[in-house]
Amino acid sequence: MEEEWIAGKHSVTEALRSGRTINKIWIADTAQKHLTQPIIAEAKKLGIVIQHVDKRKLDQTVPGIQHQGVVAQAAPYAYVEVEDILAAAKAKGEDPFLILLDEIEDPHNLGSILRTADCTGAHGVIVPKRRSAAVTATVSKTSAGAVEYVPVARVSNLGQTIDRLKEEGVWVVGTDVTAKENVFGNGVFTGPVALVIGNENKGMGRLIREKCDVLIKLPMQGQINSLNASVAAGVVMYEVLRSRQVQE
Repeated sequence: MEEEWIAGKHSVTEALRSGRTINKIWIADTAQKHLTQPIIAEAKKLGIVIQHVDKRKLDQTVPGIQHQGVVAQAAPYAYVEVEDILAAAKAKGEDPFLILLDEIEDPHNLGSILRTADCTGAHGVIVPKRRSAAVTATVSKTSAGAVEYVPVARVSNLGQTIDRLKEEGVWVVGTDVTAKENVFGNGVFTGPVALVIGNENKGMGRLIREKCDVLIKLPMQGQINSLNASVAAGVVMYEVLRSRQVQE
């Protein structure tokens, strides 16, 4: 893939701020000036080509995405290695906080998880190369630009990656509706931790579940006994953040 599309005000703005390589920016003729002026000003400072086009061209370029009249053509998203994420945590003097996604397929869920990962201070997200959403324009838009700040690693084998993390002293915590342990106040989130979120429909695969050091669940009081994957992930990520702040 030689180019990638970034769509929407927040996504394009954060891509510019983070230093992502942007080749060109298209602005719809009908775009609201107050949305596009800061982007145009920043792009001109960086010497990026800006082209004003008919909105229909943008609709065709990023079909189905609310682009707000702003689309950027960027260099392909740069995935990182798991070692890079661990090194970044070490450089900050913090215990690693990683999110492992076991076959999350919906790009909107991946985008939402990346946004919450940024808000809660997670050092990175790990996804499998197969049967998993990749970083796309939809993911970037849903993440409100957080994809530019949260490193994402793609791995061939999530099980082997978990084994490696355990060797590094990382505690692997899986989310499972059948777990006995409650997510709140159980003390498992204060040290180095990797949080595993399962597939939207099937949850975690059997092998991945067996490799977890501990399984936790969210308490449910209503008639429906499960949450959307990105919502559930968000609740648990904030419990990690809360646990660490209390510890400080």
